[in-house]
Parts: sequence; C-alpha cells; structure tokens
Amino acid sequence: MANTHELARGHKRLRALIEFAVSEGWHVKRTPGGHLKFTKAGCAAIYTSSTASDHRATLNARAQIRRAEREARMARAANAEGCGHG
Repeated sequence: MANTHELARGHKRLRALIEFAVSEGWHVKRTPGGHLKFTKAGCAAIYTSSTASDHRATLNARAQIRRAEREARMARAANAEGCGHG
C-alpha cells in the first residue's frame, strides 16, 4: 500500500482522512481513475474524490466510514442473535 503522503498527493485534508481510516483498520488505495477507495472486511467499499473542491467532502467521507462500520457491527450483532426465521 502506498503511504499516506503519496495517496493524498499534498492535500492536507485528504491526508487526515486517510490517517483516520487507516487507524480504524481500513485499507486505502487509488483507483485507475484517480479516486480513493477505502475497503475493510465486512464493510461496503467507500469511494471519494482525490481532489475534493468542497471543504465538506472529507467530512462526508469520514461520516461514510463511521456509518459503514456501524452498519457492519449491527449486521454482525443481528447474525449472532440468530435472526434466521425458519
């Protein structure tokens, strides 16, 4: 995996987002189209622009990461409770 600085390409907000995601166990890579792809086992992949012009883009991506983790936890809890009706 490329380091945080290479993935962010000099964008300070993206570097903070990438560091947050990696600290939460996510893997980050650049797509062929130049976007950032965040992946973690059991969670849906998250894509974001690598040159976010909107100052809220990194905050939105961070919220998506937290939301995906919350949904994965809820799904695991539901499976552990035996939600299969049959």
